[in-house]
Amino acid sequence: MTAAVSATADLPTVERALDGHGSFFSNGKGTSTSTIGLLQDAILPSFGLHGGLSVIAYGIARSTNRVEIKDYLWPSGMIINAWWTAVGRHALDGHGSPLEILHSLSYSQKLLLGAVTAWGARLFHRIVKRSVSRGKDDVRYENVKQQPGFWNKASLLFALEALFQCAISLPFNLPFRADTVAGFTGASAEWAQTIRLTAAGIFTAGLALETLADWQLDSHKNKEKQAGKRQNGLLRSGVWSIVRHPNYLGDSLVHLAFPLWNYGSHLFTWSQLLGPAANYFFLRWIGGDRENEASQAERYSKDSKSKSAQFELYQLQKHSFWPSVFEIANPWTWLVSGIGAAGAAHFRVDASSFP
Repeated sequence: MTAAVSATADLPTVERALDGHGSFFSNGKGTSTSTIGLLQDAILPSFGLHGGLSVIAYGIARSTNRVEIKDYLWPSGMIINAWWTAVGRHALDGHGSPLEILHSLSYSQKLLLGAVTAWGARLFHRIVKRSVSRGKDDVRYENVKQQPGFWNKASLLFALEALFQCAISLPFNLPFRADTVAGFTGASAEWAQTIRLTAAGIFTAGLALETLADWQLDSHKNKEKQAGKRQNGLLRSGVWSIVRHPNYLGDSLVHLAFPLWNYGSHLFTWSQLLGPAANYFFLRWIGGDRENEASQAERYSKDSKSKSAQFELYQLQKHSFWPSVFEIANPWTWLVSGIGAAGAAHFRVDASSFP
């Protein structure tokens, strides 16, 4: 079987149903992918889920005076959305056990669900571990909590993040709603394998970049604690020599890979592009590098003149989010790219991958 034919074998098997339970993945029998159809059959149910989880998180955050509870929800809420859409709602409707429903997913859907779970679980573990180690709320939130009526205003922040989570989840929500949403499209059979390999490489590189950035930052902070005031430098080595926020760049690459994978799997709708776009916008201008750098600048100016000077120089030398063309000579760029290439090779799509 050729690569092109093997790719076509998975385009899309979303209509496969459990024997004896009817078709709950009836591709093409749902509503159209018009704005009204998507709103009714995909976006509103998704926002209802994220909104409900956000209300619960807000209640816990307010009762414990810990704004960072919303950060717990960021990855976990999107994992819940993906699993609920792919498996949970069908199990609740009596279409079979969760394992049977999971088994009925196509190869591309299983890999998509696994990728979302891997990304979210890693980030959730990172956030919880850092929170427990710190023993108090994130320093970014300590000052804003002193503002009059903060918690009443904070409800809007939780609602806003629920809205962004809903938009970001589209690439791993819509591919599991073939029973209600129609109009999926994708690459031709000749290009499907190449596109999916590219998506797998981008995802692996992004996840590796996030993981390396967090590990190197933790190692640097541990060395600072052990050395005390003798070591007071800013981390600018490793993947932090590529850009000032390699973790956010990695996260952006991960979310870019999802709709690309769907396009190669014929599980794509144009509305899915809203996912990586919303994630990028949030990371750049709402809760990502701008918020972090404002907090860093304020803390360094008060606590460490040396770090403050290093930070100003760092801002001049390195781009915030996207690497400059000169980073092509950075060995860490090549390491991350190599990991991505290895990921693409590991997840290559061929005839043996499909049932």
